[in-house]
Amino acid sequence: MTRTRTVLALLVLGALTFGTGSPTWITTTVATALQPEVAVAASGTSAAPGVGAGALVLLAAGIACALTGRVARYVALVVAAAAGVLVVGSTLVVVQDPTPAATAAASASSGVTELTSPVVLTAWPWAAVATGVLAVAVAVWGAVAARGWTATSGRHERAGQAPGAGTATSTEATSTEATSTAGPATPATAPGTAPEPPDDDEIDPHDAWDALSRGDDPTGR
Repeated sequence: MTRTRTVLALLVLGALTFGTGSPTWITTTVATALQPEVAVAASGTSAAPGVGAGALVLLAAGIACALTGRVARYVALVVAAAAGVLVVGSTLVVVQDPTPAATAAASASSGVTELTSPVVLTAWPWAAVATGVLAVAVAVWGAVAARGWTATSGRHERAGQAPGAGTATSTEATSTEATSTAGPATPATAPGTAPEPPDDDEIDPHDAWDALSRGDDPTGR
């Protein structure tokens, strides 16, 4: 089972779990001071809150499997399996004894807790059980196949190029360019060699100014 199929399966099962928990699961009637018979209905998410919580966890686990690495994906799959167990367990509690959920729904809607007719279950709880079992199966199957899943991200290198080869080539090219643009090096003066004497024709500005002040020609001509 591929990563994509596992992710899609968990997302679909999460949405289906929400779909099975939204319709009416329980129906009954109560009597009030104004009406002798008042219909009472309870949805799956109100009768079994674990169904809605499990659906959210399945959606989150599917997204986590798509984005996380090796260790986190196993954690997400374990959490998804636990969510499936939560959905099945919460549903079976209602199926075995729907009276507490019906009484709570009657109290919330009419303020009366005494039921006047038997509690009737619809087929939606069994659909929730099916989605929970499928979630556990997908999580286990995905955990077995997760060893062959590819990493979510990684560096893509050219074929046949060892890591670091591109960096070394770039460094050599930079060094060659720097050498070519520097131009010929200026020859340094050999140790112990006296510097070249200044040009005799060069006239110091201060001396020229003093000569002009005395009325002499600074060039000596």
